[in-house]
Amino acid sequence: MTTVKFKSPLLAIFAMSLLFPIAESRSDSAQDALKRFTDGVQTFDAHFDQVQTTDKGQVTARSSGHFWLARPTAATGTGKFRWAYEKPYVQATICDGAKLWAYDPDLNQVTVRDAKSALAGTPAELLSQKTALATAFTVKDAGMDGDTRLVNLVPKSKDSDFKSIELALNKDGAPVRMRFADQIGGNSEVTFTEVHTNAKIDASQFQFTPPKGAEIVNDGGITTKSLD
Repeated sequence: MTTVKFKSPLLAIFAMSLLFPIAESRSDSAQDALKRFTDGVQTFDAHFDQVQTTDKGQVTARSSGHFWLARPTAATGTGKFRWAYEKPYVQATICDGAKLWAYDPDLNQVTVRDAKSALAGTPAELLSQKTALATAFTVKDAGMDGDTRLVNLVPKSKDSDFKSIELALNKDGAPVRMRFADQIGGNSEVTFTEVHTNAKIDASQFQFTPPKGAEIVNDGGITTKSLD
């Protein structure tokens, strides 16, 4: 059986906007910011730059690309997204709402999993679903950084890959930065620029068909070939 590790985007980060005008006051808490995050944004797209560092602060990887997100209409649904790496190599992770596809064109290899189970407890679930974040994370207000609200999320699950996740939300409720601290001291920071919220996104961004001849690895580790 062939095993392939895809670089997690998850980051996999993403979207927020205001449902209501923000009152610039001390009463605007982390919970208020997260409510705008989960309730106010239907779509989000942005350029991203990602930097990964060790526990000693040494940079181990730099990458960049584009991210598209469409939230589900129902509170229990799974959102759709595409996380596309453009540098230093091309790779893509696509969630069509039912399946999660990871494609490496250099290897012509695809992994496919059930989206809901694959995203459980990940930053991507945090961004792509509409359920209350407080059910999966302990929410802590980390104060302000200029005009940016900092929200710290600590996973309640002991099996999480992350020790904590910091969201930096601008005054309009959109994420400008996400910082992930893993269990062994490493960090991954994703910065968003060229942000657009609640704009129409072409449905094709959330669709994926394995290329002809691609090796496909499913949930059970069974490998097949695409015949399309």
